[in-house]
Amino acid sequence: MRVLKFGGTSVGSAERMQALVNLINDEVPKIVVLSAMSGTTNNLAEIADALYAKKHSHAKALIEGLEIKYNLVIKKLYRSKAAFDKSKELLDSHFNYLQTFTMDLFTVNEERAVLAQGELLSTALFHYYLEEIGIDSVLLPALNYMRIDENGEPDMKYIETNIKSELAKFSGKKLFITQGYICRNSFGEIDNLKRGGSDYTATIIGAAVAAEEIQIWTDIDGMHNNDPRIVDKTYPIAELSFDEAAELAYFGAKILHPTCILPAQMRNIPVRLLNTMQPEAKGTVITSKISDGNIKAVAAKDGITAIKIKSGRMLLAYGFLRSVFEIFERYKTPIDMITTSEVAVSLTIDNTKNIDAIKKELQEFCTVEVDTDLTIVCIVGSFSVEKQGYVLRIFEALKSIPIRMISYGGSEHNVSILIETKLKKDALTALNNGLF
Repeated sequence: MRVLKFGGTSVGSAERMQALVNLINDEVPKIVVLSAMSGTTNNLAEIADALYAKKHSHAKALIEGLEIKYNLVIKKLYRSKAAFDKSKELLDSHFNYLQTFTMDLFTVNEERAVLAQGELLSTALFHYYLEEIGIDSVLLPALNYMRIDENGEPDMKYIETNIKSELAKFSGKKLFITQGYICRNSFGEIDNLKRGGSDYTATIIGAAVAAEEIQIWTDIDGMHNNDPRIVDKTYPIAELSFDEAAELAYFGAKILHPTCILPAQMRNIPVRLLNTMQPEAKGTVITSKISDGNIKAVAAKDGITAIKIKSGRMLLAYGFLRSVFEIFERYKTPIDMITTSEVAVSLTIDNTKNIDAIKKELQEFCTVEVDTDLTIVCIVGSFSVEKQGYVLRIFEALKSIPIRMISYGGSEHNVSILIETKLKKDALTALNNGLF
């Protein structure tokens, strides 16, 4: 069994859905995970915002506009009247459901139900298209097996038990279509996976069914060695380890969310990143195989805030760091980078929601300086203590870039530097020229 995930651009139009058939129509048993059609989730979020603001007329207009878009899609997608009529009935049902929210109180539970409509529509419409052209498939409702626990984490035991139960109902079937992103929470309400969305769904399913491979199909041919939007002459990386891929994803490589790696890594299932627009491209394969010691790639993460914490009492005070970290823990604020000296700690965060409260508590026992508009540049590869020369190459490439902070040694796969965001393009270009 393989698990294949296709993003919004892969199902973003009638033409893309029709082309998608060529990538899944073989004899290999597979579960196909689909995102909502491109733009749909943003449209639904806009509808939800209007409903929260009690702008019911505006929400109605937005719903009607989205319905027109979908009606144009089904006119192009289906050739038979029977398939068109079936899909039209589906659209009427879903959009009438959305209109009911304009007449009543709107809460977070209703918002989650609204946001789920995109995946429910894309999977049903694609399933109907497969029916029309004579390809046997099963529509597997994610809400029947995908669940998160009270902490918002996947309930793997529940998922594994229930997806196997669902699959067992269709013995002999080889092609299953299911929704990414959506799930139920521990109360049984419609919810979503948030981080990583449909990619996360695919790796969770892959782990639950012990898939031979998980494929993530997007509109780019694998994970690149640098940001192709900023730097010229980048190239896809043929192989990455799970740890290397997670580092790159966390520090800015947009093709994959770092959370998505873990379920596959726990079960040692290869993850292959492929391009829907260029299916012949080899893409990137992510496995447990450790790299051969070279520098693999560079990624950059914007929106970073640096906090410098200084106290004379820190000198030989064993409880100082604990006091600092407890404040960040209370406010559920993760730390990206950290460096220490005898009298100061510098660290970075990307979530500034509680920055004022954090700063106020820190100031009770130390002085605090906060800097914004910063970027972490992450260089990923194999940097074990036995290797020589790699750090020299990195800093030789960056010799003209002012560096605010360095993190090295916390991971064998990552050297991170902190710079001003306005220097990001210069830094990425310099690293591309100096390393690759």
